[in-house]
Amino acid sequence: MWLHKQMSTPRNLNRRLLLQGALLGLFSVSGISACGFRLRGSVTIPYKSILISGRPSPQLRYDLERIIATGTNAKAVTSGKDADLILDIVSEDSTRQILSYTSTGQISAYRLNNRVLFRAFDNTGAEVIPESEIYVIRDLDFTTATVLAADIQQQQFLESMRSDLALQILRRIATLGRVSK
Repeated sequence: MWLHKQMSTPRNLNRRLLLQGALLGLFSVSGISACGFRLRGSVTIPYKSILISGRPSPQLRYDLERIIATGTNAKAVTSGKDADLILDIVSEDSTRQILSYTSTGQISAYRLNNRVLFRAFDNTGAEVIPESEIYVIRDLDFTTATVLAADIQQQQFLESMRSDLALQILRRIATLGRVSK
C-alpha cells in the first residue's frame, strides 16, 4: 500500500508521462525513417564540387549555392580547376501571362512561368547533361482591391519557383551515375 502511494505522486507521474512521450517519439521517428523518408531538400550528388557558370540570375545562383551547401554532399566552388562538375546556366526566363478576366473585363488571374535552360560538363570537358530545360508554372489569383498584396504574393511565388528550379536541377545532376575521385 505504501509503495502504491509513492508511485502515484505527481513527480513520478510526470516522469512516467515524459518517458511515454519519449518512447512514442522514438517509435514515430524510426517508423518514418524505415519507410525511406528523407527531407525534401536532401540530394545525393555524385560530384564533390560544382562550379555554377553561365548566366544565372543572382537569385537562382543564390538558391543553387544554398541548396548545394545545405542539402547535398557537394560544395559550390568559384574556380573551374577546383570543380568536378561545371553547371552551365544557358538562360533563365520568367514571364507572366494573363490567365483569366472577370465579367467586367478586369484581370482575375495570372500564370507565372519560370524556365531555365542548362547543361553540365565534368572536369575533363565531357558533356554529362546535354542542354536541358526545366520549367515551373504557377497560377496567381488577382483582384484590383489588393494590388500591393498581389505584388508581394507574386514575388513570393517567384522566389519559391526559383528554389524549386534549383532543386530540380540538382536532382537531375543526382541521377548521374559517375562518382568523382
